Formats: sequence, C-alpha cells, structure tokens
Amino acid sequence: MLQKFKEHIDSHFSFRNDKKLLVACSGGVDSVVLSFLLKKSGFNIGLAHCNFSLRGKESDADETFVIDWADKLSIPVFTETFDTKEFAKNHKLSTQMAARDLRYQWFAEILKDFKYDYVATGHHADDDLETFFINLSRGSGLQGLTGIPAINETTVRLLLPFSRAEIVAFAEENKLQWREDSSNASTDYLRNKLRHDVIPDYKNAAEGVLQNVQKTQKYLKDSQDLIEDYMALVYNLAVTENFDGYTLHIEKLQELPHTEAVLYQLLHPFGFTDWQVVSELLKAQSGKQVFSSTHRLLKDRSVLLLTKNTSEKEKDEILVKKSTKKIDFPLQMEFNPIDKIGYIDNSVIYVDNDKLHYPLKLRKWRKGDTFQPFGMKGKKKLSKFFKDEKLSLVAKEKIWLLCSDSEIIWIIGYRVDERFKVTSKTTDILKITVKN
Repeated sequence: MLQKFKEHIDSHFSFRNDKKLLVACSGGVDSVVLSFLLKKSGFNIGLAHCNFSLRGKESDADETFVIDWADKLSIPVFTETFDTKEFAKNHKLSTQMAARDLRYQWFAEILKDFKYDYVATGHHADDDLETFFINLSRGSGLQGLTGIPAINETTVRLLLPFSRAEIVAFAEENKLQWREDSSNASTDYLRNKLRHDVIPDYKNAAEGVLQNVQKTQKYLKDSQDLIEDYMALVYNLAVTENFDGYTLHIEKLQELPHTEAVLYQLLHPFGFTDWQVVSELLKAQSGKQVFSSTHRLLKDRSVLLLTKNTSEKEKDEILVKKSTKKIDFPLQMEFNPIDKIGYIDNSVIYVDNDKLHYPLKLRKWRKGDTFQPFGMKGKKKLSKFFKDEKLSLVAKEKIWLLCSDSEIIWIIGYRVDERFKVTSKTTDILKITVKN
C-alpha cells in the first residue's frame, strides 16, 4: 500500500514533499494510517486533534492516544478541547455541524499561524460511497453524486482510492494501533446505518462495488465539467450581476433548451430546492417570490431578481433625536446645522429645522405613502413616483424614508419634500447628508 500511495501522490497531486501538511487525526485507523504513510513518504507533517467533549473519558483517551502517536512519529501535535454542545446550542446547529464548524475554523488558524499548506483528512473509498448514497437519498443533483473532492481549497484527501479494508489490513500488517469511536457503532445517524446495514449487503450482492462506483463518479464528474462549461456561456447570455445580487433575464432563459435544468444549475448554489415553484416564477405575476435559507428570488416584470434575504433588523424604524449628529445604521448619515445652503445633489439636502418634529423616523416605504415632490403643489403617491423612476421591486425595497411624524421629508437619495424646503424666512437650516 505504501508504494501505491506514493504513486497516487505523484500522479494526482501537484504538490510534492516540499509542502507542509497538517493531518486531522482523530486516532482512528484512517488518520493513523494516513499519518504513517505520509511520514514514511518523507512529508513534513504535524497532527491536529479535536476533543469535542462528547464522550467523556473516551474523548480524553483519544486525545492522549494522538499525543503519544505524534511522539512515536517525532512530529508536532496540536490539540484543542471544545464545548461542542454549548456551541451547537448558541448557534442553533446540530452537534455534527457544530463539530465540523469548530474543527475547520481551528484548522484554518493552525494553517495560518504555523505555516502549513494543507489539512490532510483520512477520507477513503468507503466514505465516498456512503456520501454517494446519502446525497442520492436526499435528491441531490449531479454535483452531489460526483464524490468527495480529492482537493478542495486547503483540504486534501489522499486516501480516496483505498478501501477501509485495505487501510485496516495495512495497519494490522504494520502492527499499528488505533482507537475505535464507540459512536460509530450507533445506527442513529444515516451514515452509520448505511455503513453497517446497507452497504455491506450491497457489496455482497454486486462484486467490485467500490471500483465501479468510482468509475461512475468519474463519468459523472466529466459530465458535470461539461455542464459547467455550458453554464458559463449561459451566464454571460442571460444573467447580469448587480451590486446587490443578480438579474436573470426570463426571455433569454426561455430561448434556451431545457430551461428548468438551466434554472437548477444557476440557482442550486443559493440553496433553492423546490424547483417546481421556482420554474413557475417564469410565468408568474410581478411580485411573486420564492425564498431559500439565504436568498430570495423575485419576479419583476421580465426578469428574476436574486438577492440575499433581508435581515429582520432592517425592517425596524430608526429614531433620530434632535441632538443626533451622526448615525451608522441603516445608513451612514450626518445632521449638521449650518448658516447657508451649499452644494446640492442626491446625497445632500437642506431643510427648515423649525418645521421638523423630533424624533425623526427612518423607515421603509409603505403602500399608500404620499409626499409633495420639491417644486410641486400637489401630493404624489410613492408607488407612482417609483414607477416614473422605473425602479425595480428590489430597488424600491432598499429605499429608506426620512419622516417627520407621518410626513415624508426625504426619499433618501431621490427627492426631498416641498413642505420642508428652506425659504427666505428660514432661520435654522439643517444640512442632511447620506454617505454612499
């Protein structure tokens, strides 16, 4: 296995022995064998072990084992203890996701502080097969079936061609010791249930399962690469990137074959999963919208607007006292008494301070809002003003109003109200500036 491992490194990875690798070592057979192989291959390595405090004395014993193993290899070792359950509770995560986040955040710190080039994990062919079945059961698209990537940013997985059986056999042959995680025996998790109950029967029923699935995943990866090349062309044709998101041009999308499949490829990175509802947006009325956990897709006339979800905080009213000179949220604004009017543009207005009723309010616009545009006698609905300005639904949502009681002083960045303008009788001028 050692020779096969060296040949695999030489054939499939651009880095050689000059790279410094941090091995994520749980103490299990996979990470023990990986660190042994790398040491024997002449790599400059260190071990990193996370104690997630989930199994009491057993977790502490794992940490002690890894420290001793590093000593036997004469290499550096890093250990860290986490209160994983508390972290999961505070961040509203599952225990598994909390452990993953803690692990990779800590690994990133070690890479930076101690000048390691990559984190090497012990994922092997059986892990890849389990992931394939997990993603298949969740209705994954093509990308989810292409397997665990061998290299992903600063993480490398060097044991993917090897089965768990090969790894265990190599460990026994070289009289290596390792730790068994008792939680791996539980079938409460889908991965463990697949590992213990499903995949063994599947292997018995079909010879060469691991190798054949790996071949299939290579074909799928080749297909995914073709799709990504095609989608780069689609993106240039039908998508416009804006400062606040993306605009998908419906007519351009509908001219393409397999429009729904194109939508899937464009939108699945943003967390959308209900593809029937998403595709229905193409023919829906303006204002119809669909949400993922992180983004919103909004139909606006002939386009779909993709933006990040608005935080609840942005929906609140913000009060501005008479003594306020500066605010930083939701906009950066300054309020300065002055003696005379100066330069005016969309980011600066001058108003008669005596006409204002404090505290002023910063808020979003509402249906039925009206104002008296500067230079006009009558009132105008904001909805009509926005239509005249040809503002998209997303652009309208980003507009803030500065109000005195129920009256609009300024549609910020657009138009000031006639009722608050400075006249020859004004004795107290307030300059209001918004920073871009």
